[in-house]
Amino acid sequence: MKRLLLKSKAFIRATKRTIKKEPALAQELQMTLELLAEYAFHPRLKTHKLKGNFEGFWACSVSYNLRIVFEFVEYEGTEAILLETFGTHDEVY
Repeated sequence: MKRLLLKSKAFIRATKRTIKKEPALAQELQMTLELLAEYAFHPRLKTHKLKGNFEGFWACSVSYNLRIVFEFVEYEGTEAILLETFGTHDEVY
């Protein structure tokens, strides 16, 4: 089941900032987003539930040190993924 990806303002800002620094990441990010929409628990994504201050959120890997923080939400009667933020492990946690 393909889910709709909803991008928060924080996610858009973080993505633009990171891609501006490293333009080569744009293609890897796009491929990760497509995989996340199609199969959120694909082993390549290393999707995992977060704890503590991030209770209720999930994270997946884009590359060795880049993460996407998101949550599963309902949007117009269907399941969607709200992309909260994007960045290095230290930036998002």
